[in-house]
Amino acid sequence: MSHQTGIKPNEKLLKIFGKAKNGKLRVIKISIENEELCCSATAEVKKDVERDFDKLVAPIIEDDVPCYILYRLDTKISVGYAWLMLSWVPDISSIRQKMVYASTKATLKTEFGTAYIIEEIHATTKDETTWEGYQRHKNAFAAPAPLTSREEELVELRKTEINTEINTDSKHQTLGGLACPLTPAAEKAIEDLLNGTYDYLQFCIDLEAEEIQVSQAAAIGICDLPKQIPEEHARYHLYLFKHTYDGDYLESFVFIYSMPGYTCSVRERMMYSSCKAPFLEKLQAFGVEIVKKKLIMVLN
Repeated sequence: MSHQTGIKPNEKLLKIFGKAKNGKLRVIKISIENEELCCSATAEVKKDVERDFDKLVAPIIEDDVPCYILYRLDTKISVGYAWLMLSWVPDISSIRQKMVYASTKATLKTEFGTAYIIEEIHATTKDETTWEGYQRHKNAFAAPAPLTSREEELVELRKTEINTEINTDSKHQTLGGLACPLTPAAEKAIEDLLNGTYDYLQFCIDLEAEEIQVSQAAAIGICDLPKQIPEEHARYHLYLFKHTYDGDYLESFVFIYSMPGYTCSVRERMMYSSCKAPFLEKLQAFGVEIVKKKLIMVLN
């Protein structure tokens, strides 16, 4: 189950939501005040979606105050105009603010109408709230980067690794590798991800306990994804990428296996390589359908 705050829209905001469906509003700014979702500002459509973006959004973004921005796109879908949801939670926000805004997002989407929202951005820096930042978000997974020679070398290493150090009493051998158990916290985090509480999870293998733990759970923007990858240890990453393709709204799970080359121990490299396939099978059993898998070699 996802953790929600119980914060609901007030009557004024609900009326604005109803008005927004006629297509005349371009922007709705929503804040959390006195344990309610409130309308902080609105703006009507002026020109096209691109020219309105920076002109209407930038003036209502405050440097140190979180908010949600609902931005009406020019694309029409079956229920009416499509909308973009931008969650602005600057890095300097308090931990409580970050938690409250992350936990209330699902409620806001439901109250506005999930079918209308075809794209989402989680922004932590001002440049991510611009039209250019929006385009970077859309294009982030447009094409995979070519492997470097060291990345290709790592791929070959993964193909030829033979595990000689693993105590198989604590796990079981499968045709695809070694299945380390998930901790209850890791299983709970996956359920919360599926229920909309998070869009990013990071997993680590406890080499002593020989189990997979969740090391990070958050709602982040696509531009923040590279910042989550450690430089000294291997990790598994699961990200829910929300985007549009040919006018269709898509929510795609992306799995990333990051590996810092030879700066970590041989045993760590072998454990992560051997446990990856069974871990992906566990994710699939939870209902997580991976559409893209990437190996990232971290160069210090």
